[in-house]
Amino acid sequence: MRFCTLMLSLAAVAVSTSAMANPTYAIVIHGGAGTINKAALTPSQQQAYEAALTEAVNAGYQVLEQGGSSLDAVTKAVLVMEDSPLFNAGKGAVYTYEGGHDLDASVMRGDNLAAGAVAGVTTVKNPVLLARAVMEKSDHVMLSGKGAEEFAKLQGLTLVDNRHFDTEFRYEALLKAKAAMEKAQAKTPHQASIRLSPDWSPAWNMGTVGAVALDKSGNLAAATSTGGMTAKRYGRIGDAPIIGAGNFADNQSCAVSATGHGEFFIRYRVAADICARVKYGGVSAAEAANQVIHQELVKAGGTGGVIVMDNKGNISWPFNTEGMYRAKRTEGQPIEVAIFQDLAKKSQ
Repeated sequence: MRFCTLMLSLAAVAVSTSAMANPTYAIVIHGGAGTINKAALTPSQQQAYEAALTEAVNAGYQVLEQGGSSLDAVTKAVLVMEDSPLFNAGKGAVYTYEGGHDLDASVMRGDNLAAGAVAGVTTVKNPVLLARAVMEKSDHVMLSGKGAEEFAKLQGLTLVDNRHFDTEFRYEALLKAKAAMEKAQAKTPHQASIRLSPDWSPAWNMGTVGAVALDKSGNLAAATSTGGMTAKRYGRIGDAPIIGAGNFADNQSCAVSATGHGEFFIRYRVAADICARVKYGGVSAAEAANQVIHQELVKAGGTGGVIVMDNKGNISWPFNTEGMYRAKRTEGQPIEVAIFQDLAKKSQ
C-alpha cells in the first residue's frame, strides 16, 4: 500500500513538473533595450517601470488564462505600453529631428504567417491596432504614412493630434541628441552615420515595446511597436514594422519581438534568423537567440535584444546592452519582472 501511495505521489510530481516545463499558455514582453543607464535610474523610476511592465504582462496573461488567442494577448499587452509615457511607443514616442513623432508597429500570427505592419504614422493613437487592421482587413502587409492614416480612418480607429505624443523628458532627449549630432560635425547630415560619442548617451538612442505569446490552442503570435530613434530624419524606418527583422511568429519554430539599433536588425534579419535556426538547424530557441544576439550582432557592432518563445512555451530574453525592460508570465508560475542583467524579481 505504501508503495502504491509513493508511486502515485511520484506520478503527480512528474505530471506537475511536466506541466511546468510545457505550459499551455505563456506571455513575455519587453519595453526596450539600450535605453537604460543603471546609475541614472532612480528607485522611484525603477518602481514605475516595474509597475508598468507588470500591468502589461498581466493584461496579456488574463486574455490567455480566459482562453483568448495569443494575437489578442500580445495586442492587449502592447496597448498598455503604447498608452504609457514611459516607453518609446505610442504616448511615449521619441521626437523626430523636426520635432514631431513618427510611429511604427507590426503584428504576426504563427499559425498561418499572416502579418500586418504600419510605418511613419503620426495621428494614430495606437499603431498596434492599425497594424492588426492591415493584417485582418486589407490585402496588404505594410502601409505607411498618409495612406496608412487614411486606412485608419476607414477602420474607425482613434486618431489624435501629433502633440498627443509630446512628453517633456523625450523633448529633452531630442535637444541632447541634436547637440551631440552638431558636435559630431559629420560630413553627411544623416543620423545613422554618426557613431556614439562620449556626449551621445544611448539613453536617447532607441527603444521599442513588444510581446510574444502562446495560447491554449498552441498558436504563437508577436507584436512590436515603436517611436523609432530620437532625432531620426528623412522618414527613417527601423526594424519594428519589418516582418522578419523586428517581429516574427511561426508555430513551427518560435515567435520573436526585437528591440535595439534597427539598422542592424534589418540587415541581419534577426527575428526570422532566430526562428530559422530553430526550424532548420535543430537548435533550441534560447540557443538560437543567444547565437544571434551575442555573436552575430556583437561582431557587427549591433546592440539590442529580443524576447523569444518557442512552440512549447519556453521563454528566453537575451540582450547585449546594460539592460532591457522585460517581464514574463507562464501558466502556474509567478510573474518575473527585470530590467538589468541581474536576476528578475518574482511575484504572484
